[in-house]
Amino acid sequence: MNWNKWIRQTHRWLSIVFTVIVVAIFAALGLGKQPAEWVYFLPLFPLALMLLTGLYLFALPYVSKSRDR
Repeated sequence: MNWNKWIRQTHRWLSIVFTVIVVAIFAALGLGKQPAEWVYFLPLFPLALMLLTGLYLFALPYVSKSRDR
């Protein structure tokens, strides 16, 4: 698997992990449970990695256009 496919697949899996964490937090709040304060910071790690991979994927077409010239 080449580098671009690996980054794209990582971005997809990170989005799934992020969504599951956020849904779990809202479900816990909906059940009336008050999670610990650190639980609210859990989505930040996958979100930061998604920022990096998303910026790479965003810049990819522009960089490849400049390489083609």
